[in-house]
Amino acid sequence: MTTVYLALGSNLGNRAANLEAAQHRLSPQVRITLASPVYETAPMYVTDQPAFLNMVLRGQTALGPWELLRVVKAIEADLGRDLDGGLRYGPRPIDIDILLYGELVMYAPELEIPHPRIAERAFVLAPLADIAGDLQHPAIARSFDDLLAAVPGRDTVVRIGTDLSVAV
Repeated sequence: MTTVYLALGSNLGNRAANLEAAQHRLSPQVRITLASPVYETAPMYVTDQPAFLNMVLRGQTALGPWELLRVVKAIEADLGRDLDGGLRYGPRPIDIDILLYGELVMYAPELEIPHPRIAERAFVLAPLADIAGDLQHPAIARSFDDLLAAVPGRDTVVRIGTDLSVAV
């Protein structure tokens, strides 16, 4: 089993229900062991869209990275994300990113692990630091707490959940 960290985001429809549905759909393939608090965040890159709810999950999986990517994309499609014609960084009912897959560092056109934009995204770093702040980014050897302290836009990320909880 490999420890993985996944980022979830939603800004269309019932955002909280979308995050919950994604967690439930992940559970047959990823045993979720910890969930961050939920944050409300301003959109990044394409700013003319609704605010997001974001969170990070830690889990265990027997899937390889490519199989995990296929599962994630299928869940996104099932929950209404337009994977073919949607605006990149545009509004979406669900977005699931593979942030970390154990200590793996890989670069392929369709999949980079660790996620290539972790260090520039406060909406990922804040919930990730809540559950893995001391963990080192495997490619740049800095903790996620350190990366969060250095990232611009921390003020656009507002925690709306208060307790860390183990998902069931």
